[in-house]
Amino acid sequence: MSFNLHTDYNGKITKKDLKKVFWRSIPMEHSWNYERMDNVGYAWALYPVLKKLYPDEKDLAKAMKRHLTLYNMTPYICTFPMGISVAMEEANAEQEDFDTESIGSVKTAMMGPLSGIGDAFFWGTLRVIATSIGCALAMKGNILGPILFMLIFNVPHYFLRYIGTFFGYKLGSESISKITASGLMSKVTEAASIVGMMVTGAMTMDMTAINLVTKIGSGDEATTLQELIEGIMPGLPVLGIFGIVYWMLKKKMSPLLIMLIMLIVSIAGAYFGFLG
Repeated sequence: MSFNLHTDYNGKITKKDLKKVFWRSIPMEHSWNYERMDNVGYAWALYPVLKKLYPDEKDLAKAMKRHLTLYNMTPYICTFPMGISVAMEEANAEQEDFDTESIGSVKTAMMGPLSGIGDAFFWGTLRVIATSIGCALAMKGNILGPILFMLIFNVPHYFLRYIGTFFGYKLGSESISKITASGLMSKVTEAASIVGMMVTGAMTMDMTAINLVTKIGSGDEATTLQELIEGIMPGLPVLGIFGIVYWMLKKKMSPLLIMLIMLIVSIAGAYFGFLG
């Protein structure tokens, strides 16, 4: 597929609408939160497009709710999934039988793989290059140090952020029309849901840490409860915490209350020597 910014816009969405998504995506992480991470910034970037696609307030509310679920991604490439989301929302507005669950499933499925690429390129490579060049000049008192750092890091950033908006939309609109015509939408949704669950599970394991320091035995033979459990099944303590939190959510407990309970339990555990 050849990519061209000058795509023919045959639906409700125009190039001007996609430019709004680009500009509004820039402060996405300004509203980052521990409960659902980038969800507010993602929904805010799409709001003008969703408002145009769904004149009815009830339909608009449903669309906003779809994009206020947990989301976390390298911010510099966030416009690519946003473009795909715009294309899928446009298809949903035009087709009565469109599967709305596929919108969230596809978006979530891209979260992990794209973040892996984005983090490696921007944080692991580009930032290191920009810092080495900028610091070398700044340490000599050259004003070009901070200027070059900003340019080296942000020129590729804004370029990829800009074209990602249009590329994501074009890829999404073309793929959706083909998938819908072939009747594969249900299979794509199922596959995206599976990948999305895998990403969510990996995030849970990667971003959650627990250390049970209670010792069992004495002398050189003593071992911590953490080592004993990890020896039976690696990651079992995190899985246990996940199960408890999932149970709390099923009981309609507020995520903020759950985080407060976990904070109190962690502080108490550390104080009494159960947690490290």
